[in-house]
Amino acid sequence: MHPALRAPDAMPQDPAPQASEQALEPELELAFAPLHKRCLGLAVGAMFAVLTFAATAVHLLRQPDDPFPLVLLQQYFVGYSVSWGGAVLGALWSFWLGFVLGWTFAFARNLVLAATALVFRARAELEATRGFLDHI
Repeated sequence: MHPALRAPDAMPQDPAPQASEQALEPELELAFAPLHKRCLGLAVGAMFAVLTFAATAVHLLRQPDDPFPLVLLQQYFVGYSVSWGGAVLGALWSFWLGFVLGWTFAFARNLVLAATALVFRARAELEATRGFLDHI
C-alpha cells in the first residue's frame, strides 16, 4: 500500500522531534533548576558588604570637598558613621540586608517555578486523559 493512502494512525512517527526533545532536556533542567537560597543569600550579602565597605573606604581615603551622601546610611544602619569603624559596621549590616534579599529572591523564584511546573504538569495530564471517558 502506498504510504500516502495509509490511515493517519498507521503513519510512521518521525524520530527527529523526540531526539531533539531529549537533547534539550539537560539544558532545560539546568535553566529551570531551583536556586540554592543560602548560597544566593551569601553571594548577595557579600556583594553588598564589599560595596558598602569600599564606598566608605574610598570616601575616607579621598577626602573630597563634595562628599558622598553616605551619612544617609545612618538612617538605615544603626551605629553606622563615615569612619573606619562605621565601614565595618556598615559592611555587617549590608551583609545581613543582602543575605535577606538574596534568600527571599531565591525562595520566591523557586516557589513560582514549582507552581508553574505543577500547573503545566496538571494541564498535560488532563490533556493526556481527556479522551478517556470517550472510549468507555
